[in-house]
Amino acid sequence: MGRTVGAIIFIFLITTFAWFILAASITSRTTESASELGSRVSATWGAPQTQTPPRASVITQVVDNKPQYVVLPIERSRINVALDLDQRQKGLLWFATYRVDFHGDYILRNTTDQDEITLLLTFPVAGAIYDNLVLRVDGQPVQLTTVDDGVSTVIHRPSGTPFRVEVGYRSQGHSRWSYSFGSGVAQVRDSQLDMRTNFHAIDFPTGTLSPTEKKEVGNGWQLSWRYTNIVTGYEIGMVMPEKLQPGPLAGRISMFAPVSLLFFFFVMFLIATLRNIDLHPMHYFFLATSFFSFHLLLAYLVDHISIHLAFAICSAVSIFLVVSYLRVVVSPKFALREAAIAQFVYLVLFSYAFFFKGFTGLAITIGAIASLFIAMQATARVNWRTQTAEA
Repeated sequence: MGRTVGAIIFIFLITTFAWFILAASITSRTTESASELGSRVSATWGAPQTQTPPRASVITQVVDNKPQYVVLPIERSRINVALDLDQRQKGLLWFATYRVDFHGDYILRNTTDQDEITLLLTFPVAGAIYDNLVLRVDGQPVQLTTVDDGVSTVIHRPSGTPFRVEVGYRSQGHSRWSYSFGSGVAQVRDSQLDMRTNFHAIDFPTGTLSPTEKKEVGNGWQLSWRYTNIVTGYEIGMVMPEKLQPGPLAGRISMFAPVSLLFFFFVMFLIATLRNIDLHPMHYFFLATSFFSFHLLLAYLVDHISIHLAFAICSAVSIFLVVSYLRVVVSPKFALREAAIAQFVYLVLFSYAFFFKGFTGLAITIGAIASLFIAMQATARVNWRTQTAEA
């Protein structure tokens, strides 16, 4: 019996080493994908976006051939944003890409004694697409000049005159969208931003303002930020929800696979000892390789099909290998009942616990305690001295 246990431990250690290599390989592939595909997605779809209000400025004087600017205040702003999530998978990773429909309506006032005003709309990202771009002043389109990071125009309004600026466009980005009131701390008067999402899993970036009103509508949320007169350095933002990432998930499952094999070997060894079933170390070796086949197939299948479908296929393949093997080695009844059930619990359910982020450790702990209770109850009346002596 001692040689059998020693051989089982050796097989377990060898398989564990193979799993660690597989997990490292998956992690390396995922890291490379994140670096390469992330820049590719940003180039083709768009980067995270941060929109700022239009900037109206007036040259009040020139000192040493350098113009001195005064930025005109925004007296009122009404902003509407629609975020349409459209996630895309590239290799081992999902990217939270989205479309944004932005419209802003602003009231500004010329508080200087000059009448020539330069109006600048800075785009969230320079290298992006802005469809159906609109910039109107007092309801009239204006002639736009393209600058490095946006568009600008020059208008004329007498001193003390308020004027209305409307901007709008459709664009796309990924990961995050935000609205900044300006650099540093800014005073915001009579501001309202309404945001509609087509997803329920809303999340706000750290250091951003929470909505003052929110209402669940259809397949998403209607959010509002309303302020009468505040001073803040915070932004308004939204983090796009992410799907379960196939690469990191497969890596975590492979990293903790030795724990599931340890449970399975314990159950198989316990049953074989109590029923006097002669399982040779080579039998345990083939059982270990059947377990390993699940994670090996999963590692290279998840970047081609859905993670859930890949998981189901890998589970079926691994269980088929074990059942078809033990059906010949022991008996069909043993293979279909004890072995299949044990593998389903300690491979399939154990691995599926990693799908539930934040509850994986608790689920595995509960499973381990339940297994310990069943094993203790099943062997409470066993005379282990006699049993091990017979073995």
